[in-house]
Amino acid sequence: MEGLIMAAQLILGLSILVGLHELGHLLAAKAFGMRVEKYSIGFPPKIWGKQFGETEYSIGAIPLGGFVKISGMVDESLDTASLSSEPEPWEFRAKPAWQRLIVMMGGIIVNVITGVVIFIALTLVNGESYLPKQELNKNGIVALELGQYIGLETGDKILDISGKDYEKFVDLMSPEVLLSTDGYFTVDRNGNTVKVNIPNDFIDKFGDKDRKGFIEPRTPFKVGDVSVGSAADKGGLETGDKFLALGGAPVTYFDEFKSVIDTLKGQLINATIDRSGERKELTFQVSDEGTLGFVADRELNYSFVQHGLGKSMVLGTEKAFGTVWHNIVALGKIFTGDVSPSKSLAGPIKIAQIFGGTWNWNRFWDITGMLSMILAFMNFLPIPALDGGHVMFLSYEIVSGRKPSDKFLENAQKIGMILLLGIMGFAIFNDVYTSWFN
Repeated sequence: MEGLIMAAQLILGLSILVGLHELGHLLAAKAFGMRVEKYSIGFPPKIWGKQFGETEYSIGAIPLGGFVKISGMVDESLDTASLSSEPEPWEFRAKPAWQRLIVMMGGIIVNVITGVVIFIALTLVNGESYLPKQELNKNGIVALELGQYIGLETGDKILDISGKDYEKFVDLMSPEVLLSTDGYFTVDRNGNTVKVNIPNDFIDKFGDKDRKGFIEPRTPFKVGDVSVGSAADKGGLETGDKFLALGGAPVTYFDEFKSVIDTLKGQLINATIDRSGERKELTFQVSDEGTLGFVADRELNYSFVQHGLGKSMVLGTEKAFGTVWHNIVALGKIFTGDVSPSKSLAGPIKIAQIFGGTWNWNRFWDITGMLSMILAFMNFLPIPALDGGHVMFLSYEIVSGRKPSDKFLENAQKIGMILLLGIMGFAIFNDVYTSWFN
């Protein structure tokens, strides 16, 4: 069932983004009097189609893209049969270069607008809930495996990021940090100031399946709901209790509790409990999985801000274009060798896994907004067969006053298609390999 939900979210998200992208091309082309022969969401074989005026609107069976076919344009269809005759007034090739440039930018522009609108709407509707720096540094962080890898320790209080102050716990795990070059954390470690360097290839480590977690807040806790019939219930644990000791080891924070109980799986243990100021001694049979059967109520004070439209527009726009910048930085790290392409390149399987196996509309729109900005960025790359390739050739034509020949454009499209199919094939193979064999 989870797989079906992942697939459904992927198909819906891509259909929305591809449909809007191709609609951007279609509307721009029609605005300049160009004839649009086909508009398709998905690639052939066609599963549905309807003719309206001069344009056939259709849905393809392969939901990994889409296209518009504009008369007189050398595109991915490589249909050049009509290019040997004189251009008709309604053809793409008959229009001024600046109009053709706008048509090719239409899809990119619509995807940017879509991403910005989604992030603005999410910010406006949901507001912002976050753990402030001062709340985090009451008890410091828990250094998980990746945190320990770079030299952080449990209990560290992070003072700044590369010499710059931060506001929220989430800032410590932002793309700016994970993609930083020569970055570092300044931490307070038992009263001493320590510099912890962030490796330039740090983002690459997040692709390692054998590494678990980076950092989380260190929190005191009390007992929340107790499962009926569980070891906690049978041992007399009640909601609101606080652990003072477990198996003879002092316990203050939840990470200490987890660390101790993981060493006592399947054992009968004693625990000291604070119940409304009264000390009690209880005995529990720890499960083989290292659990007692209660929900930990972690004591964290989150801040919440409900933003108005103006602030939401600023924050949403910043997040949208921040996504583009992070992709530019990540692409640069691939070329420098700091990031492995196999870990950073996501195909349809990985994207579906990002959506997740449960349907959450906030997460769906957040990921869809991110994908919209990534789609705009990737399409702007100067690769023949992508919009950016057309933009590159049209920009050359505008500046030089010389139009590349149709034969040159046809050959460039062929090269671009081979390159794109190679990248797509690698992405799908990489998805399968890393998901099932690595």
